[in-house]
Amino acid sequence: MDTAKNSEGKTSIKPLSIAGSGATTAATGDVEQQITGQYNNLGWKRLTVILIVEAVALGALSLPHAFHTLGMVAGVLLTVIVGFIAIYTSYIVGRVKVVYPEVSHYTDVGKLLFGKAGYEIFGFMFVMQLILLVGGHCLTGAIAMVNITGGGICSLWFGAMSTVVLLLLAVPPSFAELAVLGYIDFISIVLAIGITIIATGAQASQAEGGLAAVEWSAWPKPDLTFSQTFVAISNIVLSYAFAVCQITFMDEMHTPKDFIKSTWTLGIVQIVIYTLTGSLIYAFVGPHVQSPAILSAGGVISKIAFGVALPVIFISGSINTTVTAKYIYSRICKSTDSRKIQNLRGWTTWLILITTITIVAWVLAETIPFFSNLLSLCSSLFISGFTLYFPPVMWFKLLRRGPWHSRENILLSIVNVFVFVLGVVMLFGGTYSSISEIASQYASGSVREPFTCIAAPAH
Repeated sequence: MDTAKNSEGKTSIKPLSIAGSGATTAATGDVEQQITGQYNNLGWKRLTVILIVEAVALGALSLPHAFHTLGMVAGVLLTVIVGFIAIYTSYIVGRVKVVYPEVSHYTDVGKLLFGKAGYEIFGFMFVMQLILLVGGHCLTGAIAMVNITGGGICSLWFGAMSTVVLLLLAVPPSFAELAVLGYIDFISIVLAIGITIIATGAQASQAEGGLAAVEWSAWPKPDLTFSQTFVAISNIVLSYAFAVCQITFMDEMHTPKDFIKSTWTLGIVQIVIYTLTGSLIYAFVGPHVQSPAILSAGGVISKIAFGVALPVIFISGSINTTVTAKYIYSRICKSTDSRKIQNLRGWTTWLILITTITIVAWVLAETIPFFSNLLSLCSSLFISGFTLYFPPVMWFKLLRRGPWHSRENILLSIVNVFVFVLGVVMLFGGTYSSISEIASQYASGSVREPFTCIAAPAH
């Protein structure tokens, strides 16, 4: 394989780099010409919108219950700490895309790191994570529809309806075409969370004893198990799971180096929204808080909040379908750009892909029909890698300049080792805990059986 030194001093597959001030004018011109030729039209503001649509969704609805499990102190601290870790690892992922502009998906980084085997492993994890996330949106859509209608129709039908909506919204192959929906999506989740916070706060203040009577705790709940702890932590990690799609989104940017503006904007927005959502709803509801959190509002307010949340449930879910399909399409039709599908064969392939992905996601949602544990399993198996333990490896192998123990690198080396270890702990501890909790709930009969028709899906 031909290699050359890039502007970061590292070996690249291609002698093309736009990283840092060391990039030459000629190289920059070549990159700009390449980007223009690739039909890239996303700026950093539109990228931020797309990332917010991808990131601020289901994870926010699981946080109040996680706060109840871990206690207010640990919940707030972990939400903020994991948020800044996610900003840092997202920065690493973005820098890899800038330094190695030939990568189009996170899976391409696997090839840079570990060759063909890495590409295939990353590809499998990439597809499975996104399909599980789409499944989470299918399940949440069904829960929302059951609560809005009062459960008069079999929940399986609501799941099927959610699947159809997710499929239709995934038809446009370009992210730029989804940017307008992104604004609706963001307003949707903010309003849904706001309605839930205001409603639960009003209910608590009007109850006997007022807000002071709410039995929330600063410390973990009594008799907390190992599995419950890791499921709660995994749900917090899931909330910051935008890194896996970041390279795919950046591939449509006209100025990829501007990604850092999007990363910081999204990161701060997430930390603020998640901390307020988890702490306030838990403080207003106490130990009876449910997951997804909108259920905690109860009655008519819950119906209204779910109605307002429908756009974020379906738009965010459909973007995961689109990202998955773009990756698979790029492997099937290597000579065709998935953003410019024009002929019958291309559209047929695209529609078959998004249909298959959405159906598989629905099957998974019905197989694991409870919200927190489905999200926790996804977080532990895959997001622990894409958000935590893979980015440090990227820094050591693709971005680092000079020895790891040099004066300019020693602090970052320590940080990256810490993040890597944290990710590995989440992988094994979180996966074990998620499977253990799923098996335990099935054994106790506290959740519905797969593919059964009941009035309200388990959560």
